[in-house]
Amino acid sequence: MKIALLVVCLVGAALAAEQRYTSKYDNIDVDKILSNDRILSQYIKCLMEEGNCTNEGKELKKTLPDALASGCTKCSEKQKAQTEKVLRHLSKNRPRDWARLKAKYDPKGEYSKKYESARSA
Repeated sequence: MKIALLVVCLVGAALAAEQRYTSKYDNIDVDKILSNDRILSQYIKCLMEEGNCTNEGKELKKTLPDALASGCTKCSEKQKAQTEKVLRHLSKNRPRDWARLKAKYDPKGEYSKKYESARSA
């Protein structure tokens, strides 16, 4: 699920509200980000602490630990769907980046196992 949160971050869901994460970035065009290697690479560099972050990226880094720990229970349905889209794209089209992100944000494999189990169900 940690990886699933990456999508939420890329989509722009960030700071946690009382019960839900902010919807401030829910209308970001995820397809546009995923189809532009330069933009997607910048988001990945931000998450890997290898480059500058957009406001969305900064929010993600703040929210990610809680989202992973809670299984994204504070995510809206739209955020969950966008996260799924990003995860599919990264695992299929950017396996090196996918592996790097998992190593950083899910070193024990706890969250990615849950995500991969849910995908195959």
